[in-house]
Amino acid sequence: MKYVLVTGGVVSGLGKGVTASSIGVVLKACGLRVTSIKIDPYLNTDAGTMSPFEHGEVFVLDDGGEVDLDLGNYERFLDVTLTRDNNITTGKIYQSVLEKERKGDYLGKTVQVVPHITDAMKNWIESVSVIPVDGKDGPADVCVIELGGTVGDIESMPFIEALRQLFFSVGQDNFCLIHVSLIPVLGVVGEQKTKPTQHSVRELRALGLTPHFLACRSAQPLLENTKQKLSQFCHVPVGNILNIHDVPNIWHVPLLLRNQNAHDAILKHLDLLSVAIPPNLQEWTKRAETFDNLTNSVRIAMVGKYVGMTDSYLSVVKALLHACIACSLKPSIDWIAASDLEDDSANSTPEAHAAAWKTLKNAACVLVPGGFGDRGVKGMMLAAKYARENKVPYLGICLGMQISVIEIARSVLGLEKANSTEFDDKTPNPVIIFMPEGSKTHMGSTMRLGCRRTLFQNPDCITAKLYHNSEYVDERHRHRYEVNPEMVSILEESGLKFVGKDESGKRMEILELPDHPFYVGVQFHPEFKSRPGRPSALFLGKISNSSKITVHDKCIPWGYCDGCVLALD
Repeated sequence: MKYVLVTGGVVSGLGKGVTASSIGVVLKACGLRVTSIKIDPYLNTDAGTMSPFEHGEVFVLDDGGEVDLDLGNYERFLDVTLTRDNNITTGKIYQSVLEKERKGDYLGKTVQVVPHITDAMKNWIESVSVIPVDGKDGPADVCVIELGGTVGDIESMPFIEALRQLFFSVGQDNFCLIHVSLIPVLGVVGEQKTKPTQHSVRELRALGLTPHFLACRSAQPLLENTKQKLSQFCHVPVGNILNIHDVPNIWHVPLLLRNQNAHDAILKHLDLLSVAIPPNLQEWTKRAETFDNLTNSVRIAMVGKYVGMTDSYLSVVKALLHACIACSLKPSIDWIAASDLEDDSANSTPEAHAAAWKTLKNAACVLVPGGFGDRGVKGMMLAAKYARENKVPYLGICLGMQISVIEIARSVLGLEKANSTEFDDKTPNPVIIFMPEGSKTHMGSTMRLGCRRTLFQNPDCITAKLYHNSEYVDERHRHRYEVNPEMVSILEESGLKFVGKDESGKRMEILELPDHPFYVGVQFHPEFKSRPGRPSALFLGKISNSSKITVHDKCIPWGYCDGCVLALD
């Protein structure tokens, strides 16, 4: 196994995840099989209990793993299916070591950070790196490892020591370290400053790791004298100093690396030149250039709870982007805080209230994504009601589907107190209930998680057609509450149809309004499986409907034919 380790210095948020993913893309384009591991030094066992405001979205994998959003980048860029073990946390490592200690596996020895914790880290990396993630048999050729945080953080020290030991054990030809750092420009001087990177590399070397490559983030391309200075003081050859400057969209990053011959240098270092081929990045080039040249746009109202931090809905944003690119449109997302739509805000913050409603009414379509808790729920219901009554294309995901059910129960069926037991556990009309198998005492990994099968009940429904007239679809879930099966017959009297159910037939997965151009709610999260060249069927259907694109049923979601109004080249 060949390892490529990506670390970060100076400041957080430099784009280590995108850099690691892009390196994987370039190596994959050279004919190699690539897998990825993300190391998060926090003590949480996984990302499942973290606030979206603090950590961004929780990405869900096929096996039900709740992981860091960077694994979403890996899956989208590399088109792989990762496992929960591809996300290593300090919590997982300590938990596994303490379980062994309790069982007596250490034979009475004093359990310490070195060697027991570091050995567990190394063993985890080595065992996970050989798990196939691309649908083929056998291990990958290269494992790209991203170490979260910044070099110098106390919490990441054991991982750095473990990685130093791994480097020593596998040898120089099997381990490549790429350090991502910042090259700032001071406004007054206007000079690219290398000192922060020098200090970051010095700290990394003091910990026993010497970078083979520098990936330098900057606003503008690096000047030649800047590269020379970095090479001299960081002991990295000029040819191994990669510049990842600001680009119009992140799909340019693999092309930046290719244009700097990063693949040749990495392949040479890992002794893989003999088995690699020249990188084929034609699709990436076309995708990046297509996005740059788009002129027409579609306005999408995103009505959510966590709009203050767009990373909270990162996969939804990416899925919208993938669908819009396929429709030759540029996404224009209007973020609306759900609470600003509520009647209370008309008195407390009238300007925000008026602006929110103006934005909603100017949008071509409405999307209500997932979330937890009752804040903003009334505003989401108002958005769903507006879309339903005004025939505006609507997609509700997870909570967004449940909101639709509550709104229709209240507005159409006259059940004024209809609600979810999440928001009112004493509601006389519980249209949304807590799942029987859920836990009310533990939060982590107690939801209905991972890839589950949904069976279509009506082959003529919109959703079945979007999924290429399939009898079923496998999508990822993350929820504790569900539509009350005892209320289904009453709800369907409103005209609402549950066109998708789980294999038991008791769990409602998809709803539609037959007399509406596009009003769909899904209990699952279709955004998690969307890919740049293979957009989510639901998102593609929503965007094509919003932009009045005529598309043959047989062409969704696989692309467009020459007979479609907007055809892809």
